[in-house]
Amino acid sequence: MDIHNKGKIFVTCARGLQPFLADEMRALGVKPEAEQPGGLLANGTLADCMRLNLWLRTAHRVLFQLHRFQATNPDELFNQLLPLHWEDIIAEDGYLSVESSVDNKSVRDSRFANVRVKDAVVDRIAEVKGRRPDSGPDKTGVVLFLHWKHRDATLYLDTSGTPLSMRGYRLQPHKAPMRETLAAACLLAANYNGKGMLLNPMCGSGTLAIEGALIATGTAPGLFRSNFGFQHVLGHDEGSWEALRTEARSKMRPTTAQRIIATDNDPAAIAAARDNAAEAGMAECIEFDICDFRESSVPEPAKRALNLLICNPEYGKRMGDEAKLEETYKALGDFLKQHCQGYMGGIFTGNMKLAKRIGLRTAKRVPLMNGPIDCRLLLFELYAGTRKQKEPNPDSQ
Repeated sequence: MDIHNKGKIFVTCARGLQPFLADEMRALGVKPEAEQPGGLLANGTLADCMRLNLWLRTAHRVLFQLHRFQATNPDELFNQLLPLHWEDIIAEDGYLSVESSVDNKSVRDSRFANVRVKDAVVDRIAEVKGRRPDSGPDKTGVVLFLHWKHRDATLYLDTSGTPLSMRGYRLQPHKAPMRETLAAACLLAANYNGKGMLLNPMCGSGTLAIEGALIATGTAPGLFRSNFGFQHVLGHDEGSWEALRTEARSKMRPTTAQRIIATDNDPAAIAAARDNAAEAGMAECIEFDICDFRESSVPEPAKRALNLLICNPEYGKRMGDEAKLEETYKALGDFLKQHCQGYMGGIFTGNMKLAKRIGLRTAKRVPLMNGPIDCRLLLFELYAGTRKQKEPNPDSQ
């Protein structure tokens, strides 16, 4: 169990995000070697993990493998982990949290497996150092993650600590906010590079617009966080971490986007979006307006750049009444056809029945998960003359 040399890295993400995560990892010099359910495997060092935590937009966690073994029950789990040199990783006056994904017939509640992992770690440290680290669910110190399926177990150092979707800028969530990693994936799936117009009607708490501004300004999403799991590991090189942060800040630039415009007909949503954008340092990059999407102004599309209108309307699963939303989707399709020529249209939805009301043929359908909800990002190429099309078949699946 040597954390100071190259080892296995498992970067987790929501289902459907692997292609975008793979592109991000390659751009950061960490080549994915295999795809597994829930993420991508690679080889790398803790220094690579720091860089990934700082820059990845679509990842959930960055896990560094500590130990692979077999165990049929919690006692074997404890016995396998007790001899390892935990005192080299966790300080005796530190804090430990354990999480897990367990599919083992000997365990009904994964929290019991967490306790046995914790017991092995703190017992070893107490034996060597004479003191037990504190432990609990707060993730303010070292975080371990156990993946245990049948007999096969892998224990990871969770270098992220809290999920990377928790950027740190969302002060006001408003109603049913979109997860930041999902918003970033939608933008990347639409090939948004921060150079053309970005319009975000029905913006809610502003996540899509803010993530777009981060892309347009070259801002690393991890810059907003003050706490990562790797910072609490013994031997952590804080100087190297600060150097990475300094390098990331030096790459920030004035927005390359022509304009980023976020609108919503709910004043409370716009107030929340403004607060969140200010916390992210993006308030000056985004124009906010209180209006119905039908009344939104659509600037002339920038030349030689991707211009994107993207939104996440209600789709009747959590907030809206499906019958009432049919007219909204039809009006949204009419708005795209009549006012958005020269743009790429992007609509994220979990309701394909409502999507058919848009009345436009899709150029691309990207399957994504919003928590447990199977969703699609529907992309529409809105050429001049689009209003003449009438095929209402955005998704035949």
